[in-house]
Amino acid sequence: MAFGWIDEQAEARRRAGLVRTLRPRPADSALLDLASNDYLGLAHHPEVTEGAARAARTWGGGSTGSRLVTGTTELHTELERELAAFCGFEAALVFSSGYAANLAAVTALGPHGSLIVSDAGNHASLIDGCRLARAERQVVGHADPEAVRKALAGHQGPAIVVSDTVFSVDGDRAPLAELAEACREHGAGLVVDDAHGLGVLGDGGRGAPYAAGLAGSADVVVTATLSKSLGSQGGVVLGPARVIDHLVNAARTFIFDTGLAPAAAGAALAALRLLVREPERAARARAVAADLHTRLTAAGLDAVRPDAAVVSVRAPSPEQAVRWAADCRTAGLAVGCFRPPSVPDGISRLRLTARADLSGAEIERAVRVIGETRP
Repeated sequence: MAFGWIDEQAEARRRAGLVRTLRPRPADSALLDLASNDYLGLAHHPEVTEGAARAARTWGGGSTGSRLVTGTTELHTELERELAAFCGFEAALVFSSGYAANLAAVTALGPHGSLIVSDAGNHASLIDGCRLARAERQVVGHADPEAVRKALAGHQGPAIVVSDTVFSVDGDRAPLAELAEACREHGAGLVVDDAHGLGVLGDGGRGAPYAAGLAGSADVVVTATLSKSLGSQGGVVLGPARVIDHLVNAARTFIFDTGLAPAAAGAALAALRLLVREPERAARARAVAADLHTRLTAAGLDAVRPDAAVVSVRAPSPEQAVRWAADCRTAGLAVGCFRPPSVPDGISRLRLTARADLSGAEIERAVRVIGETRP
């Protein structure tokens, strides 16, 4: 029977307790949300939603084509200019998603004959980019600049080092300055995904590369998503103009994909301008994360100290993590649940989002629910 193997895999997932399900949420959910990636609380901000609506009224419901045909509007180029200026890079290129941006950067900058050195804790989109690239690939230990040096020393020819800036599982930061130093010792480029750093780290939320003094460097390329701190959708690659020009001509997820919808571009641009005007939102997100960690630890929970806005609470087992998250939901709190195979170290966790718009009472409530429902 065609696709009969699917049933076997489904049964194996069921036995292992690893079945994923979709859970549509209503527009007026009463749940306290610590599960989304809306770090700055901008997804429902009136200026952001109006930016989306205005763009849709002006440019239509879709971009109507790939960026190289009809999918590039004046709005897209305006967003790219302002993102590049904000993050401190020469140029930017907007994609339909952060996933597409990562595939583009890694595949286009890792041609045949080159080497890609990838952190073991990288996001799936970076991993898939490495798999699709024609380069030789070497995975190194998590946040280990010396392992990167060793990998680069054994290769002759072009090379890039690929890493998240803030890792999505535990929220820890990569040693960007040390990675950049290792790259420069061997003439390699550094490609980093700042999905969880943009809007949270750096001066006014300009990102982890900016905070590390790498913004505008000729040998550094940054990817990011517009769907987290900017409360919209889409992705971006930032870097030297010649690298961005190369992506326009060589990145398949740019050339052959429909351009980002105008509403998403309009929302992201409105959110970016709001962040420029209210830079304190970034510091507030970090403060909420620190407060969550302090309270969770005081309650006897195994919470990992956050470097940005992700707070991770470790669970005894995958089954208990799933049950814990479900019990939190029943008690009115939405939290993320990470478990194998999504976590590289095999340790299951609750994953909490420290949003800038959370009040002290909401933080206290979240900690109380997590503590009362612990396995």
